[in-house]
Amino acid sequence: MKSMTGYGYAETTAAGPGDSFRMSLEIKSYNNRYLDIYVNLPAALSVLEPRIREYIGGRVLRGKVEVFLKVKNLRQNLNISFDPAVASGYLAALKSLAELAGTGERVGLSQLLQMEGILTAEDSRGTEDYGREMERLLENAFAAFEESRLREGEATQKDILALLEEIKKNAAATEACAPEIEEYFTRVIRGRMEELLAGEADRERIAAEVAMLLVRYSIHEELVRLDAHCEAFLAAASEKGGIGRKLDFICQELNREVNTLGSKNILANVSRHVVAMKDSLENIREQIRNIE
Repeated sequence: MKSMTGYGYAETTAAGPGDSFRMSLEIKSYNNRYLDIYVNLPAALSVLEPRIREYIGGRVLRGKVEVFLKVKNLRQNLNISFDPAVASGYLAALKSLAELAGTGERVGLSQLLQMEGILTAEDSRGTEDYGREMERLLENAFAAFEESRLREGEATQKDILALLEEIKKNAAATEACAPEIEEYFTRVIRGRMEELLAGEADRERIAAEVAMLLVRYSIHEELVRLDAHCEAFLAAASEKGGIGRKLDFICQELNREVNTLGSKNILANVSRHVVAMKDSLENIREQIRNIE
């Protein structure tokens, strides 16, 4: 069983001839009905986003997953260049403007350097240099992320199975009340018969009436199905992969049987067991919302 919430982090410092940079990668995830991947990385490295999405999408089934990639250049080799044609164009335009204004001002280097595009600086490292480091970080961060999801999923599974055991105990206690239910109907029918027939109730008639009521209010089938759903839940909970939706469906079936038990009940003692089962089931469904 794996939780939909998790966290992983990794960082590294990479050095090359004359330059170095620090890179960190963080993965967070939250509950979500479907898989939703959000990637945040420097604009210059946006080309790496598809790699991150493919990696996460191939390993996570459900949840909102956020990935943050940060890069800090510690030392950087830059290739500085300029375009002579652009510089000549700016110079000619500035001279013409000075003549038109009649200021007689000389156009120099300081004015040219203020113009956009005169000088360009390019990182001597290629995107692939960052990409290789990113992939290593992604693997390390994801390993920590998976470990946290498994750890939380294990704790959740332990809690869910304890709640399921409570449902089974209350179901068994409800089944033990069957003789009490029969005794209740016998007492009610006998009382009514004696009242109508002035104390001369027919034993066979009483038995027949009781049998009819027991058929109507029998909870045997609901208890059998409830037990079968509990076993199905246990089997599904031990499966690998995404089981959250399957467990939620089984909970719906469990809820249907518990509600039917409640609608047929005529004993206060059984009511307590039904309420306890509903409470445990609601807690299970709340926990399942966090299961992948």
